[in-house]
Amino acid sequence: MDGLGDALMATTTADVVARPPGLLRDLVTLTKPRIISLLLVTTVCAMFAAEQGVPGGWLILWTVVGGYLSAGGANTINQYVDRDIDAVMGRTDRRPIVAGRISAAAALWFGVGLVVASVLVLGFLTTWLAAGLSLVGVALYVGLYTLWLKRTTIHNIVIGGAAGAIPPLVGWAAVTGDLTFGAVLLFAIVFVWTPPHFWALALMIRKDYTEAGVPMLPVVYGEQATRLQVLLWTLVMLGTTLLPYAAGAGVLYLAGALVLGLPFLWMAVQLWRGDERRAWAAITFHYSLLYLALLFVVVAVDAAL
Repeated sequence: MDGLGDALMATTTADVVARPPGLLRDLVTLTKPRIISLLLVTTVCAMFAAEQGVPGGWLILWTVVGGYLSAGGANTINQYVDRDIDAVMGRTDRRPIVAGRISAAAALWFGVGLVVASVLVLGFLTTWLAAGLSLVGVALYVGLYTLWLKRTTIHNIVIGGAAGAIPPLVGWAAVTGDLTFGAVLLFAIVFVWTPPHFWALALMIRKDYTEAGVPMLPVVYGEQATRLQVLLWTLVMLGTTLLPYAAGAGVLYLAGALVLGLPFLWMAVQLWRGDERRAWAAITFHYSLLYLALLFVVVAVDAAL
């Protein structure tokens, strides 16, 4: 408790008294709300699929709150661990911890507090399985990916991507209290979507990862090998997105999966061909975000209808 007290005191004197609006903004920034928004889309849409209709409003609300707290806590702890890397990457060198606006200790305690709060919210107001799964997601992201894989292997994002695929399981468990094959399929979709999505980003910021010494695929094996992997994983992803239809999803889902997936494949092909004049890495990365959100919306609408 002394460490927590010292951390909060340091934050209070440096930030709370001096500029409370800035502190609040930095605390929100630590949680990475833009990233969490996509995770919550997959969570809520999975709830519709589990319900095969429209879940209760209060259940959705508390699942969203718990999910935000869990992901926000994991993101905050991640920035605490990676503050040395963030300091040398142009994309991250203005984050609150690196910039000195929030002390590392205060950020760590803030992140841990968010995770504890998420378990309590999900456990008491949804289901304890959902709470346990959210905690597994934090452990995978912080322990498996951030502390171990990220700095040691090019397979970091493939294996560590399991953390980002947990939110649909949380949403499903919040509704049903268990996990069935449908939940596993939604997990699989996000899992195989992660490599082409993240490697497109890695191509865009390869220089940052090189300077930070992070063994991302384009740093170790080059851009052409990464482009090929993006294409191959996109093909795997497309095949995986057809499995829910084989398992009983409607024609609406099948049409949506194809309409959304085929442009993704086309972009991956253009990226593989190496046409840098059109900046296909950036195009593929940004479309991948829209793709996953819309695909899960199709899942929800198909289930509700």
